Amino acid sequence: MRNISAETLPRIILDHVAAYRSHDVEAFMATLAPDALVNDAKREFLGHPAIRAWADKEIFGDNVILEIESAFEQSSSSIVRCRADGDFDKSKLPDPVILTYYFAVRGNLITQVIILLNSKNAL
Repeated sequence: MRNISAETLPRIILDHVAAYRSHDVEAFMATLAPDALVNDAKREFLGHPAIRAWADKEIFGDNVILEIESAFEQSSSSIVRCRADGDFDKSKLPDPVILTYYFAVRGNLITQVIILLNSKNAL
């Protein structure tokens, strides 16, 4: 695994993170393959309809924004640590909230995203 600058991430990942900041659900969905899998905190959402329902409520409904803190490459995957903020309940979360996003990309679309609030980071 190697540390990389955020600017060297695949464009589709940068577009995905930018969609959070601009609160643009259409741009968000355009980054994902039709059969993409999102796993958010051990909950799976497969395909556009399921991902859209989750994102409408938990990303765009809660006005979540992400700021990239660090990025890594490992084999053919990208690992991105992001500071998350928004209107979600933070009462039982650390301050700041740092989420780790594990991205798999095929061609120019994201095929898988795993999102975790890790209790300890090995990186």
